[in-house]
Amino acid sequence: MRVSIYGIGLLASGLEGWGASREILAGHKPYQHGVVPDPEAIILPPNERRRSSDGVRWAVQVAQEAINQSGLDPRDVPTVFASSGGEMGVFDQLCRVLASEDRRVSPTLFHQSVHNTAAGYWGIATSGQQSSTALSCYDDSFAAGWLEASALVCSEQRPVLLVAYDMVVPSPLDEARPIAEGFAVAIILGPPSDASMATVQTSLEEAAGDDSLCRSERKLEQLRQDNPAARSLSLLCAIAEAVPKTVKLAVLDSQHIMLTIESCRLSTEMN
Repeated sequence: MRVSIYGIGLLASGLEGWGASREILAGHKPYQHGVVPDPEAIILPPNERRRSSDGVRWAVQVAQEAINQSGLDPRDVPTVFASSGGEMGVFDQLCRVLASEDRRVSPTLFHQSVHNTAAGYWGIATSGQQSSTALSCYDDSFAAGWLEASALVCSEQRPVLLVAYDMVVPSPLDEARPIAEGFAVAIILGPPSDASMATVQTSLEEAAGDDSLCRSERKLEQLRQDNPAARSLSLLCAIAEAVPKTVKLAVLDSQHIMLTIESCRLSTEMN
């Protein structure tokens, strides 16, 4: 499968937006950990934003950034949302309520617990009526989301919005699923074009394992390992470097996808 990239949104500690993060991802500036402010996610209506979860706001923020870069109308773009655990913070709240004497669960909390919550809020915010997929594949959720979105682009010959996100898992759930840093990324994929940010060839191979960042930036590599959505960093760094390169991402236990960046056009207007 061969697709092009038309926009990227990014949010993580020390990586607040694609434009602000490109030099870091390309290795031209050091990576510095920092506190991430609550995303504005201004596309959300005020009432929806007040009742939304952290995961929703992070996912919507990066989706909005990617859409704005692409210049596309979000109402015309199908979506694929990938998350290892979805609304783990909401799940924690539900478990605490059910373990208390008063076991009444608020309707708002309940409707936020489903895996496609972020996709639903994005649809509300954009009035979108295109197809939407929400999926999970544990640590390989970004890779699975990439395959799903790429297949949709190739079969329908139209742009697709891919959003991958995973948030901090609260205690005591973190004993079983330790995720200490939030990470969200959005990528607009579409049919190959010379006017795109980058063109990527995707193939699937029978071999286990994925690529590290192969850098001295141990903190950035640690983030990549600790958050499933951050497995996208191998691809993002390759795009930021703007040179032909191949990276591999693990998918399931015995396969990986090879992502070959064939061309990049990272001019200033695409920040």
